[in-house]
Order: sequence, then structure tokens, then C-alpha cells
Amino acid sequence: MPDIADTERLARLEAALLSMPRLRREIFLAVRLDAMTYADVAHKTGLSVRAVEHQMARAIGHIGHHLRDTDAPSPDGASPT
Repeated sequence: MPDIADTERLARLEAALLSMPRLRREIFLAVRLDAMTYADVAHKTGLSVRAVEHQMARAIGHIGHHLRDTDAPSPDGASPT
């Protein structure tokens, strides 16, 4: 059975994914879930490999920022959950 913290973290990850632009989200999911190469994603989307790399970097940064913001303790030292 999943831990409540894991469930909440998964919900925050889903929210981060849904808050990014559609194409960026699709690129991220194609690479991370479908195990497509950047070249395969570039071919599928009509973008350059460099553009796919850029979108992946932005997606990873967005998710990391979103999770860090929600995982950080509040200024009063209380837990975010």
C-alpha cells in the first residue's frame, strides 16, 4: 500500500505535468515513459533534436521547481503537509 507522502508527491508530480505546455509534457512523457530517444521524438514532432533537448531541460526544471516548492518547509518551520 502506498504511503500517504508518496501519494501526495505523485499528485504534485501530476499537477506539475498538467501545468506545463502540452508539447513539452508530451515530449517529457515520450522520453521518460515510452523510452523514446530524443531523435525519435524529434522525428515524431518535427522538431530538431536540440529543440527536444531544450524542452526536456525545461520540463525537468519545471517539475523539480514544482516539487521543491511544495516540499519546502514553510517559513515558520512547519511541514508543507
